[in-house]
Amino acid sequence: MSVQNDIFWYDGKLIHSQTLELNINDPGLLYGATVFTTLRVYENLDSNLTNWQAHCDRLLFSLQSFGWQQPDWKRVRQGAQVLLTHFPVLRITLFPDGREWIIGRLLTPDLTEKQKNGIACCIANSEFSRSLPSHKTGNYLSAWLAKTSSYGQEAILVDAQGNWLETSTGNLWGWCDGSWWTPPIKAGILPGIMRSQLVNYLQSQQQPIQEAPWSVELVRKFEAIAYTNSVVEIIPIHTVHQPTGSLQYNPHHPSFQQIKGLF
Repeated sequence: MSVQNDIFWYDGKLIHSQTLELNINDPGLLYGATVFTTLRVYENLDSNLTNWQAHCDRLLFSLQSFGWQQPDWKRVRQGAQVLLTHFPVLRITLFPDGREWIIGRLLTPDLTEKQKNGIACCIANSEFSRSLPSHKTGNYLSAWLAKTSSYGQEAILVDAQGNWLETSTGNLWGWCDGSWWTPPIKAGILPGIMRSQLVNYLQSQQQPIQEAPWSVELVRKFEAIAYTNSVVEIIPIHTVHQPTGSLQYNPHHPSFQQIKGLF
């Protein structure tokens, strides 16, 4: 793939620039009034792992929930097709009036290292809670603040009771008592597309999955934990820094072989 950082798709046109011109009263600019999804292209848009339809369904769910105009879906796909020749990762953003904006990026060069040996995280301040957690809106300030203010490579968002919810960019998974555990959607987390794929995959392999709040007591029981999203797949977490002391987990736990079988 060629590397071009000055190319994107906006409102039906391929644009060669690093700037996007918006009206100063655009609600997407003023209030973050957009919805988006980020996907990784495996071979093509119709690959099972790319899961194109699930990403479109996520956007449609938000548009219908907010009463926003739908885009020209054929044009959205056209823009994605154009950009995937340059980038393996696409971010598709929709505005309330149906405009589409698609940008691309490369996979980070240290992704394989993170997938192999894991990362460190820290617990975010509970005030950094995502607004409208079941939607991916352009108002992602809390998650961005949590990650950029952390001294780990990721931040774990928590609720007012201290239960772990999700990371700033993905869903959490933990292993103990012979089972995978993940926080329930009703706890106030994003219904991640990779999360759904993994739930379906593990169930097809007759692997038990427990959906329960990640209390302070539960997280101490885990032998291994990780986070997932559609771009990084699954990344183990070896250390979680928290005010009461750090927790250590095994990033090479054999249970990861089960969950990595999807890829």
